[in-house]
Amino acid sequence: MKLLITYDYGPEAAAKMRALGHEVVFIKESELNDQSHDLSDIEVLVCYNPFKSIHLDKMPALKHILLSSIGIDQLPAEQVLAREIVVTNNRGGYSKPMGEWIVWNILSGLKNSSWFELQKKKKTWKITTDVLEMVGKTIGFLGTGTIAQEAAVRLSGFEATRIGLNTHGTPHEAFDYVVSATDKLELAARCDAIVIALPQTPQTERFVDQAFLERMKPDAILINVSRGAVLDEAALIQALSQGRLRSVHIDVFEQEPLPETHPLWDIERVHITPHNSWISEMRNDRRLALILENLKRLAAGDPLLNVVDVRRGY
Repeated sequence: MKLLITYDYGPEAAAKMRALGHEVVFIKESELNDQSHDLSDIEVLVCYNPFKSIHLDKMPALKHILLSSIGIDQLPAEQVLAREIVVTNNRGGYSKPMGEWIVWNILSGLKNSSWFELQKKKKTWKITTDVLEMVGKTIGFLGTGTIAQEAAVRLSGFEATRIGLNTHGTPHEAFDYVVSATDKLELAARCDAIVIALPQTPQTERFVDQAFLERMKPDAILINVSRGAVLDEAALIQALSQGRLRSVHIDVFEQEPLPETHPLWDIERVHITPHNSWISEMRNDRRLALILENLKRLAAGDPLLNVVDVRRGY
């Protein structure tokens, strides 16, 4: 099959792809457009998000899209569905570093790390009693996919209760128990920390809204590593202005990069990172391993790993 790869995994990776019987074309995603490139015979697209500069109608032979991301909200879903293009994602590929990121932020909120950073800047030696334990706390996960699972497993030694939430309350061994989406307000009220790890779909947009934030404990910790649209930013700003929430840790926003004028920059209890939670030194190795496995399966005619339901959004 003829592949278009939009990230340079190096000559050794390209050789492995060719050894599987595939023809490989490499064009950087930032340089790709369907005006200057003939894409008419591309059968497999291996990419993150080139869909603002290429159109699928210029790729009539396309049968498969292998995404390097976990989320699929960048896809032109209607075209993909109409043409029955098979889409896979990188589910699980970034979950380990993101699980660590979640634990780090929970601990940072509990241990009041920003206060100590401020004292260091002021060169002030001062003790604070506003430092909390993880022991006995209840951590709620909105979403029970691989990101939430990895975080929950890493929390298992902290003597905290881990509650997951998914559509139907389907149990999973990584969590002490799981509730359904209809119980989200009850979950908000009982948790000391809430972790947003939901895919972005029409059903999950603004899932964490004003009502949810109002039900959260006033001194709870909120973490978002999923998609910006899952959290109502305006409602969050209002809650923070009322003195609610101990700390907020956000890695994803509705608008990225976050504009310099956005009010969240100026709120002390808000910790902002630039969509960085997925990064680690292992990211390319894990991503490439999955791509090669699926290309091997394509060549053999075997079922692919991580096929997503485009209609459901994950």
